Amino acid sequence: MPAGAITLSDIKSADWSLMLDSLGQPGSGIGKVVKGVDDVDQCIAIILTTPKGTDVLRPTFGTDLWKYIDAPISQAGPAVVREVTQSITQWEPRVKVLSVTTTPLSSIVTQPGAHVEITVAWQLNLGSAPSPAQNTTIALASADQPG
Repeated sequence: MPAGAITLSDIKSADWSLMLDSLGQPGSGIGKVVKGVDDVDQCIAIILTTPKGTDVLRPTFGTDLWKYIDAPISQAGPAVVREVTQSITQWEPRVKVLSVTTTPLSSIVTQPGAHVEITVAWQLNLGSAPSPAQNTTIALASADQPG
């Protein structure tokens, strides 16, 4: 076993998964584990960036955010909020969505090809005890742009 490798006995959290490179620095997630709130954050990002119909075993998993990517933000905003809220409520029962914000981006300054940044404020469903609010942010590009 490679030095520094994590075994199942090292994982003390009930919520964990393997880190995805696409959500961080390329190559940084190989062999690493995300636990607790970081796992939930990664799961929300996966839900938001997976187009519905692309997971063969779960055809309704993900969102249809791509439908709104090139629409004017004033028209797409309410649809994006609805789509994000419904998808996270269905596929991530560990959280309660507090708010969804859409922000147009200047692709030169932030991420090349990105047009819209979506930020979801959420908190863990812990019953009666409120948990601190967390944020998950993703950037979406138009269909004709890599990103």
